Amino acid sequence: MMRAEEIIIRPWVTEKTTHLREKFNKYAFIVDKRADKISIARAISDLFNVKPVKVNVMNVKGKLKRVRYKYGYTPSLKKCIITLKEGDKIAIFEGA
Repeated sequence: MMRAEEIIIRPWVTEKTTHLREKFNKYAFIVDKRADKISIARAISDLFNVKPVKVNVMNVKGKLKRVRYKYGYTPSLKKCIITLKEGDKIAIFEGA
């Protein structure tokens, strides 16, 4: 059983996720690859004291990159998008 701090690795902040947060009250996080939807929802509840309405999870495969003559891959990761009910907020995204 993983702890909530181990499941949620960091927030995922881009222009697209900022738009989702402002318009649809959806928050994005990078999560542990072994986590499932239920454990992610539980971790969000424990860490931020909000109840997720919906949890969407996606696995992002690493991309092939080249630096001069060497090839390598960017890291693979697992992202999740948490939908909260109207009025709920997560403080770390609000800058408080």
